[in-house]
Amino acid sequence: MSVIFTTITTDREIQQLLDLQQVNLTKNISEDVANDQGFVTVVHNFELLSRMNQAYPQIIAKDGDKVVGYALVMPESFRFDVPVLTAMFEMLDKLEYKGKLIKDTKYYAMGQICVAEGYRGQGIFDGLYAKHKTELSDRFELCVTEIAKRNLRSLAAHKRVGFEIIHEYFDTTYPELWEVVAWDFS
Repeated sequence: MSVIFTTITTDREIQQLLDLQQVNLTKNISEDVANDQGFVTVVHNFELLSRMNQAYPQIIAKDGDKVVGYALVMPESFRFDVPVLTAMFEMLDKLEYKGKLIKDTKYYAMGQICVAEGYRGQGIFDGLYAKHKTELSDRFELCVTEIAKRNLRSLAAHKRVGFEIIHEYFDTTYPELWEVVAWDFS
């Protein structure tokens, strides 16, 4: 295995990312797999990912020509493009981090992170976030995201790379208890 961390440059990479996302959606895996391996909840489409990639480089992990992981940059300007994330962005408008409203900081949302089965537990998750910091810490102060509280594997991995839990809320639109986490780039 010779995994590299890079950014999306081709339509084929976008499609491979979407294929990996589909395999790991909570609706497409068993409860046992979700509990053991983690899961993703948000569905993106090709057009949206293309626009996100034009706005900011989307981070991927590749083994040869195969996308084996990704960590999406979702700037606040995309807040209305993914309905399931609307509640999160509305909540972030009111939430403070270190005494300052998040909306008044230079922040972006982690749009989603996923590592392919067979590549988990090998440092790819951490590598994707390291690439995020390299690519984006000069433009942003903070990376924030929400993680389903039942997604214990993802919560542990985010804490390991430096995220801290800053809030918890229940989204009644898409019933789920969420942990809001932040990674301070300063």
